[in-house]
Amino acid sequence: MKPWLHLARISNLPTVWTNVTAAWLLAGGTFTDPRLYWLILAGSLLYTGGMILNDAADVKFDREHRKGRPIPSGQVSLNTAWIVSIAMLIVGATLATWFGANPRITAILVAAIVFYDLYHKQWSGSVIIMGACRMLLYLMAASAAPAAALPAAVALGCYVVGITIAARLEHKNGALPAASSMLALGLLYTPGIVFVMRFASPGGYSMQIVILAAFAILIAYATQMLRKGGAAIGQAVGTLLAGIAIVDALAVSTVSVTLALGFVALTPVLRLWQRWVAAT
Repeated sequence: MKPWLHLARISNLPTVWTNVTAAWLLAGGTFTDPRLYWLILAGSLLYTGGMILNDAADVKFDREHRKGRPIPSGQVSLNTAWIVSIAMLIVGATLATWFGANPRITAILVAAIVFYDLYHKQWSGSVIIMGACRMLLYLMAASAAPAAALPAAVALGCYVVGITIAARLEHKNGALPAASSMLALGLLYTPGIVFVMRFASPGGYSMQIVILAAFAILIAYATQMLRKGGAAIGQAVGTLLAGIAIVDALAVSTVSVTLALGFVALTPVLRLWQRWVAAT
């Protein structure tokens, strides 16, 4: 199973669970509603299918630059990867709509996943599509009241675009250009800015300040790593991917501070998990 876990970048999967849960709660859902858990399963299938499809679409590049990946190394056949990824996307979308997700949002999410996987190497602007995938995942889970989750969804999308800009240079072993660095940094801080402007409680809660501080520390640490360039970019990207849980913590802290702190505690666990299954 390990080659499949690498294909799925399984160490990032819990951030899908936090995305769906946060969006669901922001839209007024509850933990007692079984639809939440079906949507988590649907989101997991959409994420995993998209990750496997990414490798299937990138096989030509990987055969030249990443020969150790599961498909070029022969651990997983290309045809099987195509079949499994497409089946996961279909089943995930079907489950999502069956259990209450908006069909249009779900269809656009699947289209964004497929478009990114097929064209991200050819079009530099596809970083926006990657951010849109996470934003649409949020809106899919919050279909009952998408407007309530929209600010958090947009903030998450911007954050993921920032990660993707940095990740594009990971395989080049070079330093992040100044312009790209500034753009990525601005996008990475978006969730914190949105939280302060939109979500922070007027009276202020000490635990919310702790969560915001954890987010700021995460970005500051990742920024230092990005500036080093080379292999440090990969470490920064892994840290930022694990930090998606903290982005969700910022959003959900207005609904449940306890759950938000649990999301924060999940971040270092995900970082450790990345040592076993690479995040990128």
